[in-house]
Amino acid sequence: MDYVSALLPPVVMAALFIGVIRVIVKTQGGANKTKEDAAVDAALARVQGSRPAPETEA
Repeated sequence: MDYVSALLPPVVMAALFIGVIRVIVKTQGGANKTKEDAAVDAALARVQGSRPAPETEA
């Protein structure tokens, strides 16, 4: 029975890892993609708008 107690934690962790990967893959794209893209674009625009323009030397 020692082998069962030795193998149980890695098997449980592997199952949880597979579950997390499946959730990540399922939530990519679809109806949420447009909202996520818009949120990222808005955040980038805020960051770029708050930075001063770089000065160029002639």
